[in-house]
Amino acid sequence: MQSTAKKAALPVITLAALGVVFGDIGTSPLYALRQCFQTAHLAITQASVLGILSLIFWCMMLTISFKYITIIMRADNNGEGGIMSLLALILRATKIGEKKRLYIIALGFIGASLFFGDGIITPAISVLSAIEGLSIATPMFNDWLEPLAIGILAGLFLVQRHGTATMGKFFGPLTLLWFGSIGAAGLWSILQTPQVLQMINPYWAYHFVMDQPYLAFLTMGAVILTMTGGEAIYADMGHFGRLPIRLAWFIVVLPCLLINYAGQGALLLRDASAIANPFYMLVPEWALYPMIGLATAAAVIASQAVITGVFSMTNQAIQLRYLPRLTVHHTSDVEQGQIYLPFINWVLFISVVILILLFENSANLASAYGVAVTMTMLCGTILISVLAYSYWKWPLWKVLLFATPFLLLDLIFVASTSVKIISGGWVPILIGAVAYTLLVTWKDGREIVLKRLSNDALPMSLFIQSIGYSNETQFVPGTAIFLTGTPDLVPHAMLHNIKHNKVLHEMNVMVTVITRDIPYVADDERFSSEQMNERFYRITLYYGFKDQPNIPKALEQAFASANLDYDLMQMSFFISRDRLIHSVGDGLAPWREKLFISMQRNTSPVSDFYKIPPNRVVELGSQIVI
Repeated sequence: MQSTAKKAALPVITLAALGVVFGDIGTSPLYALRQCFQTAHLAITQASVLGILSLIFWCMMLTISFKYITIIMRADNNGEGGIMSLLALILRATKIGEKKRLYIIALGFIGASLFFGDGIITPAISVLSAIEGLSIATPMFNDWLEPLAIGILAGLFLVQRHGTATMGKFFGPLTLLWFGSIGAAGLWSILQTPQVLQMINPYWAYHFVMDQPYLAFLTMGAVILTMTGGEAIYADMGHFGRLPIRLAWFIVVLPCLLINYAGQGALLLRDASAIANPFYMLVPEWALYPMIGLATAAAVIASQAVITGVFSMTNQAIQLRYLPRLTVHHTSDVEQGQIYLPFINWVLFISVVILILLFENSANLASAYGVAVTMTMLCGTILISVLAYSYWKWPLWKVLLFATPFLLLDLIFVASTSVKIISGGWVPILIGAVAYTLLVTWKDGREIVLKRLSNDALPMSLFIQSIGYSNETQFVPGTAIFLTGTPDLVPHAMLHNIKHNKVLHEMNVMVTVITRDIPYVADDERFSSEQMNERFYRITLYYGFKDQPNIPKALEQAFASANLDYDLMQMSFFISRDRLIHSVGDGLAPWREKLFISMQRNTSPVSDFYKIPPNRVVELGSQIVI
């Protein structure tokens, strides 16, 4: 099942891709080139300007155009992309040992965690850098930049619950106008100083690195800022497909970005003092305020794209059982991917506000930004290399030929940005560490709980036999649906029901939900059913990690297939509400046990997550010692 967007005409979907996919990388010219010079305190000379521009040109061509657009986008999981999708594809497609499997999962978790950090930093740096143009217009705005940024972002996060369908209609045209404007500004500057086009000659990059190796090393930590959004390009592949994204990149985005960077460089060759803010000083005075407004709109679009990406990634992690259930609201009846997660939304907003108050301006935030981007890219390179060798069946020499230069480049980027850990790089590392801890703790905790349940539970076949031999069991009219993760074992809720109420329903259906490692499951593959005897059935429901489970709807389909009467008002859904008890011994470390218990207690209700009417739900508690 593919996104409905793919049915649209190619020009339309390419325009839509502009507004969603490239918002992040599209706002990089606001701050990236300035940061390249300020990071290493470089003197502005012809050699340094052309050297940095040449580095930007070749890094963008190699990393974005070749690695992401050409190679990584081939790794589609039934049309879907993103690091969680890539992780699921590797785990499904490759036969690997348990130890290597854990390493791959850890890499995927690290990449996903850092992407969450990116979702916090991008809105802060994009909006701040956009409105900093007001300081160029007049100094009176200097004291109002932070409140303005927070106000804009507060409005953005407030409208998330309404969905982005209305705003999304304007994203493509606005982003196209943005790229056209920055390209035009850059082109006018190039025409005045055409020698800046020498930047495409790798000679300048080579000599910049050879002549000033340490300064070049420090500068690489800022050059990476020109490539922010590479992961978003891959993550949004499922919404638009490869071709529209590639067309948008090579026809619009790449030329306009390179022309703008070249234009800023040409300005610096003419006037070294323009380093204060080369992007806005590139713009004619009459166009300054319109450009500030357009930049702010582009920053909001970039922020929206990243926020949506975090929502999508979190939902995928929930479906894959890597995170506890959270409340998910669907904001569109047409588009499947339009979702809103209230908890994640407000965590992001509070975190963004803290960052703005802590770092105050985009230059300070740039230090934090680079670390998240470089480490995510490194994780992506390793994972795609594993996939190429084990799934695409590339020969080892071909994998090494691809992976070695990119791993070397990524490691240089990581090392360069690591210099800034003290001055701000600790932020994404801290955010990533927290997110990684949550992911791993939930995964490990669930495995322990399922193991405890398996050890203490009664096999279903034995239970059915004992019911058949007993004449004391009373059966009442209606259908009982028992949700269970262990279909071969008797659900705790069923045991409690017969223990305390002394009855069973005339029909008892064990329902197990399995999330497959593909994005979507077709309706004709939604379920499998098994009749165990005249009163007991076992139904397994299958969903993809981007599907939104609706158990009543799926059961209606399964009942019709088995020629059973379906009446939702005559059904009772029995759910075990497990209470976890902390114990000292094997399993998780004490602090991780307490964390897992806290996460389990704060999961959203099963009825909400699976779209079960609350008035049909019966919860029965049980205690599990972990």
